[in-house]
Amino acid sequence: MSSSTSIDDLLGSEEESAPAGPRPSGGRSRGVLRLLFTAAAVVAVLVVGLRAIGLQISLPILIAGVLAVLAVRRITGLLAPPPSAPVGGRVGTGEEDGSYHWGSRDALRAAINGWERPLDWSSDHRERFAERILPRLGELADERLRQRHGLTRDSDPTRARALLGDQLWRFLATPSRRTPSPRDVAAIVAELEKI
Repeated sequence: MSSSTSIDDLLGSEEESAPAGPRPSGGRSRGVLRLLFTAAAVVAVLVVGLRAIGLQISLPILIAGVLAVLAVRRITGLLAPPPSAPVGGRVGTGEEDGSYHWGSRDALRAAINGWERPLDWSSDHRERFAERILPRLGELADERLRQRHGLTRDSDPTRARALLGDQLWRFLATPSRRTPSPRDVAAIVAELEKI
């Protein structure tokens, strides 16, 4: 069962697709009254505060300023993105809580698993190692050579062999008769890191 999704479905929001029903009576007037009440309270506090420190400001200018600040606050509140759904039922504060979230996607864990599983799977089978791991190690060697020296094993074999060293060159060029031990693989990786 496949369903096709249009670009409008992906870019549209649920609020846009919801039918616009009649607004509850007094919804807009209630918001205006709340704005005016808030403005009056802020103006009153500012007038008392300014007079207490001996300053006087024109009342229309003060009212206009307060209304402008409240209007900007309201507009920016409407333009703000909706709050994201809390992870695990909690609202994030921007700080880590110190626990590891095992269910989350971790790029480092994915990269490690990308090597760990094939290495484990091919640990007892020479053919699997030659088929799965050796090409990956060759790609790593070629990438290191390309980044550091501007060549690959195919583009300049003699210079690549000199840079890789005989042991690493032979390991990558000819599959061994046995699966290398973890110590051998560690030595090969150390040689790759030296490139």
